[in-house]
Amino acid sequence: MTFNAPALLFVIVGLALIGWLAGRARSALLAARAGVKLHSRPQYHGWYVALWLFAPAALFLALWSSVSPALVTSAVLETPAAQGLPEFGFERGAILSDARSTAAGRQAAVRLPAAAPLVEPYRQAAQRYGAIGIGAMLALALAGGLYGYSRVGPGLRARSRVERIVMAMLLLASLVAILTTFGIVMSLLFESIRFFRLVSPAELLFGTHWNPQSGAPQPGTFGGIPLFWGTVLIGAIIAMIVAIPIGMMTAVYLTQYAAPRVRRWVKPCLEVLAGVPTVVYGYFAALTVAPALREFAAMLGVPNASSESALAAGIVMGVMIIPFISSMADDSINAVPQAMRDGSLALGATPNETIREVLIPAALPGVMGGILLAVSRAIGETMIVVMAAGLSANLTANPFASVTTVTAQIVKLLTGDQEFNSAKTLAAFALGLVLFLVTLLLNIAALRIVKKYREAYE
Repeated sequence: MTFNAPALLFVIVGLALIGWLAGRARSALLAARAGVKLHSRPQYHGWYVALWLFAPAALFLALWSSVSPALVTSAVLETPAAQGLPEFGFERGAILSDARSTAAGRQAAVRLPAAAPLVEPYRQAAQRYGAIGIGAMLALALAGGLYGYSRVGPGLRARSRVERIVMAMLLLASLVAILTTFGIVMSLLFESIRFFRLVSPAELLFGTHWNPQSGAPQPGTFGGIPLFWGTVLIGAIIAMIVAIPIGMMTAVYLTQYAAPRVRRWVKPCLEVLAGVPTVVYGYFAALTVAPALREFAAMLGVPNASSESALAAGIVMGVMIIPFISSMADDSINAVPQAMRDGSLALGATPNETIREVLIPAALPGVMGGILLAVSRAIGETMIVVMAAGLSANLTANPFASVTTVTAQIVKLLTGDQEFNSAKTLAAFALGLVLFLVTLLLNIAALRIVKKYREAYE
């Protein structure tokens, strides 16, 4: 009997549904009796029984799914067929993995001859521990369901207990994001400390030459200024020059001038841009925009114009983030009270002056939020930069030259067979930490600006 976690979870959900129906039916029968008054409605009693049936079995299922593979492997290693295995190393793991995959049916036959004698022990051990796990899970589900069913009665405060459990689940869901962020920060911090033990923080933050090599760190090769400048040039200058005016003008047109029928068609079509995969934008930038810009630069007489340029990546990235700015600005402008529009027009202001002097300042918190979201999206973009701007760490203000960004270098440093303890690989975590801190500071600054203008217009 195979222990299939997704199928067993589906079984538990089905049993919980049966428990819900049984608890609800019993409480409804009790409520129908003369003189019996339930504290909670029947559906809450049903949820109470269903939760008691589902929770213990689901927790055991999660625990057994993580423990049973080790138990199966341990049982196989105790069989006579495993006595001839190598003691340690990659070969031993490869043989066991081959036998495990064949026994589970993920492959038709073994690839390594030494794994053939282990297939049947693996199959028998998996069936044995699968039967144990399924039996224990069903026993827990039955015990929990019977306990919850026996508690159904007039005095059971089912609604309070169910709502308390739901609140605990909501709290747990909210903690997931917090704990995930904390884990990311700690992992970046831990690995960055290891990097800064090998390379000075001043060299990374203020050095102007980036050319990390494998092995012992070479002085003067971990200067991050070209990466930081490339990130700012592409994501915060060129992309914003393209995205902010077009996004704002689009939002103003859709909210103030467009007919309802035009708005119904244009707005969804515009938001489709946000769902296009970034690799598609990268291909468009590399195959269409970059060659056109190179020919344009050659026509202008720009020397050494590259087929991979910051301008190509920045323009396409700006097009990609237009929906972030236009959608947020659209919603913010629509949220401005109609009384402010009417008051401005009543005082003699033209529609253009009303938009410029009243609506946009009043909607500035939402507009700033959209711009911040767009900047964060642009700074974290990788595929467009790799395909259109290149990986050359050049410190130049020429938009027609090839540059690189922090995220592109992180991908380059962590791609391929790298020694994880080397300064070259650890530099990726230090760059990630710097990028995280810069984004955090941008968020704090934007929140202060939003708070200031919100107090002025609320």
